[in-house]
Amino acid sequence: MTLDVKRLIDFYKSPLGKISRALVREEVLRLAGNVQGLRVLGLGFATPYLRFTLEKAERVLAFMPARQGSSAWPREGPSHTVLCDPLEMPLTDSAVDLIIAVHAFEHIADAEELMREFWRVAAPNAKLIVVVPRRRGIWAQVDTTPFGDGYPFSKPQLERLLRDHSFVPEVWRDALYLPPVQKSLVLKSARFFERAGRLFGPMFAGVLVVKARKELFPAVPRRKKSERYVRMPSMAPQAAMEIGPALPPQRHARRISLR
Repeated sequence: MTLDVKRLIDFYKSPLGKISRALVREEVLRLAGNVQGLRVLGLGFATPYLRFTLEKAERVLAFMPARQGSSAWPREGPSHTVLCDPLEMPLTDSAVDLIIAVHAFEHIADAEELMREFWRVAAPNAKLIVVVPRRRGIWAQVDTTPFGDGYPFSKPQLERLLRDHSFVPEVWRDALYLPPVQKSLVLKSARFFERAGRLFGPMFAGVLVVKARKELFPAVPRRKKSERYVRMPSMAPQAAMEIGPALPPQRHARRISLR
């Protein structure tokens, strides 16, 4: 199921959405490091986590899936958003240095084809940061937030997907230990839940965050895509043909047999 962009915007405007964005963004910032002069691509609904790149990066693009819909971002200045098919991104090969994918993998129909497309548009040694719902986490079990929709991942599943498509995982992080509820007492104790949750291990985390590096040679070649539309040859208009009298059945059958 693909989320609607309006539902995503409404969630991140809510108190729980603001807290969850702050907690996940801290991990994204740590993994991204210095983005000075880099070409940055955000895929899915990554705009809540891209603002730190606007002033330092050479170029920032926010690609949003066509089925999800798009919204102008940022509010000030020209928009950086592009509505496109994630499996056929309008970029040349080796075009970007850093990819940040949020609300992307769990909603894509073909995750393997998305990884091939990432490998194509990523420059040599480019970094890929992925945020996905944790399969056994509380957030994946509750459908009142965007992290409860789509296909959640376990760490082995995500690691296998990355390695099978020539992206080497380098750093793993966990986030969102607080319960996904809109209660003020829980939201005020968000930092407490994050610190306490880490003491019990990652099993209570809501999302997985991983940074991977692109290898120089693809592990899996891209599929040869067929054209979406069958192109028919042009047909010139033709006048109506004059039909003569029909032959008797026996004579018609005899003529065919003689040929």
